[in-house]
Amino acid sequence: VGGGSSDEYEFEAITAAEVLEKLEEAWQNEKFAPELLEHKTEVVDCILEQIKEMEENLSHVRKGDFVAGIHRLELDRIRFVLCSYLRTRLQKIEKHVIHILEQEATREDGSPSRLSPEELVYAKEFADSMDSHLHSLVLRQMPSNFQKLDRKKAVPRPNMDSYVFMRTVESTEKVVVDPEDEGADREAVDLEPGSQYILRYRPVSSLVHSGKVKMI
Repeated sequence: VGGGSSDEYEFEAITAAEVLEKLEEAWQNEKFAPELLEHKTEVVDCILEQIKEMEENLSHVRKGDFVAGIHRLELDRIRFVLCSYLRTRLQKIEKHVIHILEQEATREDGSPSRLSPEELVYAKEFADSMDSHLHSLVLRQMPSNFQKLDRKKAVPRPNMDSYVFMRTVESTEKVVVDPEDEGADREAVDLEPGSQYILRYRPVSSLVHSGKVKMI
């Protein structure tokens, strides 16, 4: 599997089992992280190709074949994980659409987008539809000086201070548990590979993005 993007899959040859493992990891991280994570475009594309190839192979197998039945069960499982991953992302986009579009608008040139091109189109259309619905249902019934909607006020944002359960992949030293604490004695922990922790998400968010920890 070759890659053309700037993420960790670029120019990396991986097997079908490894692609599935990466999808499952992305799925777990997306389910338990409060914020929208970067879309794993290459993994999704590889899985779709894998599904297409498996369907093609199974179409030539006679009905009642026991081994083919096992492969069909595995194909259903892969479809479930993929659909759940994409559905989880859409739910986050709908919940925090204004916040996510703000992030996208202020993203620095060259930095990866958290949205796939299709998700970006969906987010913009969803935000416009939400504005239109709110205006037609509520705002136009109000006095003219209350009919303008400021998207940036009272925007729902992910709770970055929620606690998450995670496992360390790479050793990381001196992770500050409470970054807002400016005291000299603020608590820091060393994350050992394979160890499991319950911590606030904010201090470890960058480690989730870099793959040094994963949600469980």
